[in-house]
This record gives sequence, C-alpha cells and structure tokens, in this order.
Amino acid sequence: MTRAILVAALVVLAATGAVVAQRPEQFEPIGPIQKVRNNLFVIPGQGGNSAVFVTRRGVVLVDTKLAGNGQAILDRVASVTDLPVITVINTHSHFDHVGSNEAFPATVDVVTHENTRAVMAKDPAVKDIPAAMPDRTFKDRLTIGQGPDRVELYYFGAAHTGGDAFVVFPSVRTMHAGDVYPWKAAPFVDDANGGSPVALPDTLDAVLKSVRDVDSVIPGHMPVTTWASLVEFTQFNRQLLTTARAAKAAGRTIDQAVEELRKSKFADYVSDAPIPGLEFLGTGRERARLNIELVFKQP
Repeated sequence: MTRAILVAALVVLAATGAVVAQRPEQFEPIGPIQKVRNNLFVIPGQGGNSAVFVTRRGVVLVDTKLAGNGQAILDRVASVTDLPVITVINTHSHFDHVGSNEAFPATVDVVTHENTRAVMAKDPAVKDIPAAMPDRTFKDRLTIGQGPDRVELYYFGAAHTGGDAFVVFPSVRTMHAGDVYPWKAAPFVDDANGGSPVALPDTLDAVLKSVRDVDSVIPGHMPVTTWASLVEFTQFNRQLLTTARAAKAAGRTIDQAVEELRKSKFADYVSDAPIPGLEFLGTGRERARLNIELVFKQP
C-alpha cells in the first residue's frame, strides 16, 4: 500500500516550529540481523532498532521501522527461526517505529502503551488501517509470556513522547529503551505528543530504580550498549535540565546554557561531531540546544 509517509515523512520540531521532510532513502538501509544474546536479536536501519525475541510459541518483535520494511524484517527473522511473528510491540508512536505494522497478519497481537494508541488513533497514516493499530494497551506494566519467554513492559512517565514503553527481556537480561535513549546525545523531545525534557530525567531515574537484572540495552538508533551507559545518559539529561534552569533563572541565554553544558563532564554528549544516521539537527550540540530551548519555555 502507498502511504504519504513513504513520500515525505514529517518530523515536527515543536520547539522551533520547523518541519523537516524526510524520505525513507535518507535513512540508513536496513542491516543484517545481529545476535544480542541467546534467542534475542536486533535489526538496525530504516528507522528504529527492531528487536527479535524468539520464544517457544513464536517471535515477539519490537518496533517495525519505516513503512515498506515488513518483508525485509520477515526475511531477517526467517534467517534465525522458522517460527512466525506472533506479537508486535511498539515503543512509541513515531513513523519510523510503527511504519510497517500493517505488513504483519491480523492474527499478530500489536501492543502499545495507552497514550501511544491514542496518538496513533489520530494519525491519518495508520488510524484507518486495522493491522497497523494496537490490539492491546497497558497503563503502567504488562507481562507477556511466561518463564524464559517472559517479556515485561513498563511505563514510567513522559520522556521522548507521552507514551514511551520500556521492553525488558528478563531471561537474556536486556531492555529495549526505544527513543527515550536513541543515541549518545539529547533525545528529540516531541512535546506536541506529550514528551517533556523536564520529566525526562525523572522518568529515566524511575527506570534505573525499578528495572533490575539488566546488563544490555537496545537504544532506539545506535548499537546495543550497556546498563552503565544508560546510567550515564540519565545523569547527562539531569545535568542538561539543571543547567538550563539555572541559566534561565540567572537571565542567561539558551546558547550560554549550551556552552556551560559543553564545559561539563558531559561535553561529549554536546559535541559538534555528526551523529550517524541523523539528517536534521545532526549533532549533539544541536540536540541539546533544542531541549534547553524547551526547558526555557516552561513557566
């Protein structure tokens, strides 16, 4: 099916009012499937990282990339198992994470947070496509499967959007963080859909306090990393908020706040070096400035 999102996917930068058109060919190509641990794999490229968890009954898939990637995802899944995809979990509502939902049979159980479903229900690209819409939602926590096949879904509050799900695979000690932790830089905060740079550090702190026995983290867009890197990422976002609030209170500018953050121990998060795969606001400095500007706009 042809969708407008295939021609020009629009990312709304709420802090600036700018709209940036992105086409699928601007994203990195879908990559080969990579083993994370045991029966858990990741497929990078063409949007967010897709996790593939092979259970005894079938495959639990996290995030479906841009539209038009369904068959490519299925081909990569088929390279590691003959079992069908039985569950799709979307970490949030953005087009590069839900775009190929419709490629999977109607028998597949699509699961999201309740706030994510509410946003998808207003999206003309998906709302009238039954296979693309969630079948089930959760509020704070949901368990799918049992024993070594168990998958735990958590919601801790506003962050990248208002409906970000954290997906934990206890048997392989791994968590998919979606775009709350997309790369080693400030995440894009979609405040038009409930995201908040003010709530973000608290949400991340809640993850660190509540989720146990996880060693590896699948970020939204960069290679698999460690729990320790998530801890550091949380500290960085807390420092960004603290720096922005202090600068605003002292009458300093947004750019002065950015420079103060660049002088902190988190300078590498605010670098001018291009972040691979980002076609707009493609450096840590630009991403940090966007979130600091949002903090400045808070009453």
